Amino acid sequence: MKAIALSLLIASSFAAMAQSSASKPINTGHASTERLGTVSFAQSCAPQVQSAFNRGVALLHDFWYAEARPQFERIAKQDPHCAMAHWGIAMSVFQQIWEPPGDESMKLGWQQMQKAQSLGAPTQRERDYIAALAAFYKPGDAGYPERATAYATAMGALYRKYPGDVDAGAFYALSLLASEPPNDTSLSHEHQALAVLTPLFARYPDNPGVVHYTIHACDNPSMARQGLAAAEHYGLIAPSGPHAAHMPGHIFARLGMWRQDINAQLASIHASEVADAHHEKGLFDELHSYDFLMYAYLQSGQDADARQVLTSSAAVIDRIAQMPATVVDHMGGMAGMMGYYRTKFPVFYALEMRNWKAAAALQPVPGALPTNTIMTWWARAIADGHLHRAQQAQADLQQYDAAIDAVKKGPQAYIAGATGVQVERDEIAAWAAFAAGRPQEALQHMRNAARLQDKVGQSEVDIPAREMLGDMLLDLHQPRQALAEYRVALKLSPNRFNGLYHAGVAAQQSGDKAAAEGYFTALLKSTGNGAHSTRPALAHAKNFLASNGAAAAQRAAQ
Repeated sequence: MKAIALSLLIASSFAAMAQSSASKPINTGHASTERLGTVSFAQSCAPQVQSAFNRGVALLHDFWYAEARPQFERIAKQDPHCAMAHWGIAMSVFQQIWEPPGDESMKLGWQQMQKAQSLGAPTQRERDYIAALAAFYKPGDAGYPERATAYATAMGALYRKYPGDVDAGAFYALSLLASEPPNDTSLSHEHQALAVLTPLFARYPDNPGVVHYTIHACDNPSMARQGLAAAEHYGLIAPSGPHAAHMPGHIFARLGMWRQDINAQLASIHASEVADAHHEKGLFDELHSYDFLMYAYLQSGQDADARQVLTSSAAVIDRIAQMPATVVDHMGGMAGMMGYYRTKFPVFYALEMRNWKAAAALQPVPGALPTNTIMTWWARAIADGHLHRAQQAQADLQQYDAAIDAVKKGPQAYIAGATGVQVERDEIAAWAAFAAGRPQEALQHMRNAARLQDKVGQSEVDIPAREMLGDMLLDLHQPRQALAEYRVALKLSPNRFNGLYHAGVAAQQSGDKAAAEGYFTALLKSTGNGAHSTRPALAHAKNFLASNGAAAAQRAAQ
C-alpha cells in the first residue's frame, strides 16, 4: 500500500508505547503518551483507581469496548467495593449503535447490575447511573428497541438532574441515537442528540464522548457540515484509540474529502497495529477502517491501493479466524463481523470498478449470517441488471427475499424493517425489472429507493440509489433526466468517482459542454489527474477536455 505520511496526526502519540495495560498498574493505562481524550468522571471508588476509572470511561466513549471491559474488571478486582466498576463492565457489553447485546451479554450485564446494586453506591448520582442501565438489562419480554428507549428515557432524566455532568450528557446523546427506530427517516433523534452535544462541545471540546457522538449525530448529508469541526478535532485528541482515529472519516466521506478520509483511516490502522503489538484488541477497528479506506481509494482513483486493501483485510480476517473462540468473543462481536467483511470487500470493489461480470459471479460466503448474504444478492442483482440478464436478476431478488425471511425468524428480526433494507429491496426490484425490459417499473422502484434514501443518506460505505437512477436513465438514452438525478446524487454524496464521470457523460450527451467540462474537471481534480488509475472513464474525461480547448485541460490538471 502506498505510504502516506501520518506524522501530523499521530507521531507524538505513539512515540514510546509501553507494555500492555494488563501487565501494569491499572491507573497508568498504556503509557504516559496514550491519548484517548480527556475524562474526569466523579465517582466514589478508592483513590488508587481514580485515573483508571477515567481511562475506562474514555475507552467507552471511544467505542474501544474490548479494552474497556478488562479495564473495569481490573478496577473491580482492586477495589471490591466499587459499584461503578460493575456499571462499567455492563456498559462495555452494551455496544450502542454497533449491535444489540446477545443472550450471553444480556446475562452478564444483568449480573453486573445486580452486583452494582448490591454494593450500594454511596452517592445518589452513582445510583442513578446504575438504575438507568439496569432499565436496559432487567429481565423480561421486552425487545431491544423497547429496552434502548427505556435506557434513553432514564439517561435523559439523569442528565436533567445533573446538568453539569458532561459524561451524562454525552451518554444521553448516544442513547438517543441508539434508540432511534430502524425505519425512522425524520432525523429527529440526531437533532435531539446534537442539541445536547453542541453546548457541551463548546465547553468540553476534548471530552471524547462529546466529540465522538457529535460525529455520529451528523453522519447524514443534511447535517454533515455541522460535524466537520468535531471530525477535524477527534483525531487530534484521541489518536491512540483505533475507532476514535477512524471516526473523522464518517464526516470526511459524507463531504467527499477523500484525502482527509484516507489519512484518518491510515491513522486508525496504525493505532490498531500499535494496540495489537501491545496485546490489546484493535483488529475489529482495523477492518472497519479498511472498509472506509478502500472506498476512499476507489473514489479518488487510487486503484492499486484499493486492490491492496482486499489483500490486507483478508489477512486480518484470517488472523482473527485462527484465534481461539474465547478471544474472538471478547473482541466486540467480531465472530459475526468476519462474514460481513469477507462479503463486503469483494462486493464493493467489483461494483465501484463496475466489473459487472465479477459482481454477478459472487457467491455467499460460507457460514455468513443471512444479514450478510443479502449483500451478495444485492450486488449480483445490480450486476445482472447492468448485464440485462433478466432470469438471473429475478433469481437474485428471490434469494434476497429468502435471506430477509431468515432474518425475520432470528433474534434481530426488527432489522428486516429498517430503512436500508427497504432501499435495497427497491433497488433489486428495479434492476430485475430493468433487466427484463420493463423500464417504467424499474424507474419507479429506483425512484422509491432514492426518495427514501435521500432522507437519511446512503449507508457508511454505499452506492447512492439516486446515482443508480441516473445510470438507468443514461442507459435508457435519457441523458437530460439522468443529469438531473446525478446532480442531486452528487449534492448528497459529493465527489464520487462514478457520479462525477456519469454526470459528465450525461451533460455531454445533452449538449451541455460547460456542465460536462465542470464534472470532468472535478473528476480529474479528485483523482490527481488520473495519475493512479487506468480506468477508461479518466481517459474519456481527458479527451473531452483536450478537444474543448487547452484551457479546460489545464484547469483539470491543476
